[in-house]
Amino acid sequence: MTSPRPFLLLALLLLGYLLWEQWRTDYGQPSAPPSTAATAPAADTAPAAIPLDDVPSASTAPGEVPATPRPEAAAAEGGQRIVVATDVLRVEIDTRGGNVVVADLLAYPQQPKQPQPVRLLDDSANGYFVANSGLVSAQGAPAAPDHNASFTATATEYALAAGQDRVEVPLTWQSDAGLTVRKIYTFERGSYVIGQRQEIANQGAAPWTGNAYRELRRVPLTVDKRGLKGYTNPEQYSFVGAAWYSPEHKFQKLAFDKFAKDPLNLSTTGGWVAMIQHYFFAAWIPPADQAEQYTTASLPANGQTRYLIRAVAPATTVAPGETRALESRLYVGPKIQSTLDDVAPGLSLTANYGIFTFISAPLHWVLDKLHALTGNWGFAIILLVLLIKAVFYKLSEAQYRSMARMRKVAPRMQALKERYGDDRQKLNQAMLELYQKEKINPLGGCLPMLIQIPVFFALYWVLIESVELRQAPFIGWIQNLSAPDPYFVLPILNAAAMLLTQHLTPMTGMDPTQAKIMKFMPVAFSVLFAFFPAGLVLYWATNAILSLIQQYIITKRVEAGEQTKPAKA
Repeated sequence: MTSPRPFLLLALLLLGYLLWEQWRTDYGQPSAPPSTAATAPAADTAPAAIPLDDVPSASTAPGEVPATPRPEAAAAEGGQRIVVATDVLRVEIDTRGGNVVVADLLAYPQQPKQPQPVRLLDDSANGYFVANSGLVSAQGAPAAPDHNASFTATATEYALAAGQDRVEVPLTWQSDAGLTVRKIYTFERGSYVIGQRQEIANQGAAPWTGNAYRELRRVPLTVDKRGLKGYTNPEQYSFVGAAWYSPEHKFQKLAFDKFAKDPLNLSTTGGWVAMIQHYFFAAWIPPADQAEQYTTASLPANGQTRYLIRAVAPATTVAPGETRALESRLYVGPKIQSTLDDVAPGLSLTANYGIFTFISAPLHWVLDKLHALTGNWGFAIILLVLLIKAVFYKLSEAQYRSMARMRKVAPRMQALKERYGDDRQKLNQAMLELYQKEKINPLGGCLPMLIQIPVFFALYWVLIESVELRQAPFIGWIQNLSAPDPYFVLPILNAAAMLLTQHLTPMTGMDPTQAKIMKFMPVAFSVLFAFFPAGLVLYWATNAILSLIQQYIITKRVEAGEQTKPAKA
């Protein structure tokens, strides 16, 4: 086997993987699972009609949702804004609907060393992404406040004071029929979880029956895909869309362009619904023991399409003189995998690793432990590569020993090629005899690499998806591992390692075209890596340098005729 074959195999597998991922995005997204009969609401407690289009259709029968929603009604004048500030969040709540319409993540600046934080929730036209909630009444029951109703508040600003760990923000809605609803948001220090409690007090003469619902609405995220810099932008490869979790179907996701084809309609207990994007997400998390109905829809609004995912609670009845409280939680923040499963089961899966999750999740856990040890994500990446190289040392040794033996017999292979010329049959027979005599396995250079490739792909997604690496400093000139190396030092180091590796790699039997491709590869990778995040290039450069050292030592031993016990395949 000549040397370019492992590289060509790697390139082929990488191309196949990218094609597979694109196919999954375009055609392979699984349809939303059907409703589970065991947890579906009974007919007499079916959800009331919920305004998909902000104006309920008069022709809609109780318990149904319009099959084809009308265009979303033009937004009425917004209500009063209530600003809530904690140590990690700055939130704006609109008294029109009592909805969370703005959420700034104070610990995550948009750009390094700049005060402007990431705005995850936003009610502006171009970045529209809000968390709505409300109540709807069953037929004949008194009216209740949906996500367009007007609430009142006693204050417009709330903040965690020094020594205070919790703050509550109450909003109130009242009807002439004696129904009072208090929507209370709870914020805690150091937490991205916002508690919500809807207290329904019925002072009227008739019982109230209806459903609570919570939803996330947004427009697609705009990602720059222009030129080579856009092509290497990790944000465009990270999933953006709706996601949900259920104990039966686990983590599922739905891209925006699949909303019409595969709408979600699922009844489950113990799950959650979310809208996710690169590094950050928002999720409504109902009580773990409460059966909910999950649905999706897309709505035209102001010349745009807004996508929503909704969770509807079971029907609730509040008798005259009775008060009932309906609770839920809203997560608005980063994909910090070490803490998300403590918030809700499966929430860490929002860091979407795709088919390599079973490998990527343990790798992230190890990377997190190494960061705790070193205090630096760059050094943690280097140590992780060292650990991976140690785990695969025997496989790599077999690969490099095979290549070293090929290099050692290269002059004899060249002589055979000159002797037999164009007689391919005799040449192949002679080369096979040479392989047998020298105990060379033609597949020895490919098989170890084939086994290691899934691990490399899995680590690639860890480095792409880990919010912990976002804007994390390394050393010296690299103060942001999620941005390209400003002085291209790492791409140059990687290219140098590749060039030196080529020098150790046998070239016998390679045609001129292959030789030119091999010589061009370091240059091509250097240009490509110049635009990749420094954390990824640090991984590749470290791996290339360690591989070069290992290959150099093994090659020199083989060339010196050192007798060692053959490594097991």
